[in-house]
Parts: sequence; C-alpha cells; structure tokens
Amino acid sequence: MELPGDLPVIERRAVRVVLLDAEERVLLFHTRDPDHPRLGTWWELPGGGLDPGETYLEAAVRELREETGFVVDAGQLGAASWRRRASFIHRQLRHVQDEVITLVRLDVAGPDIDAAERLDYEVEDYFGFRWWPVPEIVSSGERFYPGRLPKLLTPFLAGEEIDEPFELWS
Repeated sequence: MELPGDLPVIERRAVRVVLLDAEERVLLFHTRDPDHPRLGTWWELPGGGLDPGETYLEAAVRELREETGFVVDAGQLGAASWRRRASFIHRQLRHVQDEVITLVRLDVAGPDIDAAERLDYEVEDYFGFRWWPVPEIVSSGERFYPGRLPKLLTPFLAGEEIDEPFELWS
C-alpha cells in the first residue's frame, strides 16, 4: 500500500484496549482532530504509542491511567490477539503504526472517567465518551478507529486471533 505524500511520516508501535464493563459495554472516546476538521468526528478505543523500551502491557496500563484514570495492572490485560498495521493523519504527522489490541474486563458497570492525566492534545481531541453495548457497535453506521471495529469486535471478544490487513484510515 502506497502512503499519501501529504505529511511527514512517523512510524511507531501502539496498543489499543477494548475496555469491557460488567454490562458487556465497550468504552469509546468521541474524537476529533482540530487540525483536520474535514475528518469530522469518530469513536475510538483508548490507547496510544509505546514509549521507548516499553512493552505493550506497560503501555496499555499507562494509556488507560492517562486517558481514563483507571488503574489496572498488566495481569488484567488479555493477550494481544488482534494485530494490525494502520496509517492515519494526526495533527501535522502521518502515523504509520503496528498496533496490538488487548482486552480488559472490569467487574463494575461503566464508571466515569477521570481525564486529569491526559496529555494536552488528548484534552483537545477527546470531547466525549460512551460505554457502548457491543451489538450497537456491530450495527452502527458511526465512524470508528479501528475502522473495522464493528466487524472484528465480536470475533475478538470470542477469543479469535486476528491479523487484520493494512488500514489507510485517513
């Protein structure tokens, strides 16, 4: 897949988390990119890039704390059974990233989030959140990141190994 030559490229590894509450609902952030209003809005899984020397487990724990205020330990994370490579624009860079997606099950119903540790751009980008019932994600016409979330969420939750094809998201 050839990338658009629109912006400088940054390659990185990343992790996303399917955070499932006790009522089988998934946390998604309502998101926008102020630098690219033409992209509109979308719903995305929590997560982000791995820091140098960080494992995906360590990054997932850190990202959940920063973006939601939830404190989990690596033992609560499922295997990274969903693997993908994707590209998207964010601010003034084109990201190309190898992502893994892992699962965390909460034993409580959809707690509120605490955004106190969010990075500055996350405060601007995330303007809402919702605990989505899985069937609503599967049947929704909304835009998601990952883009194939409605199609792949059910097999992922059933424990299937997923090696997703490349996604040029934006």
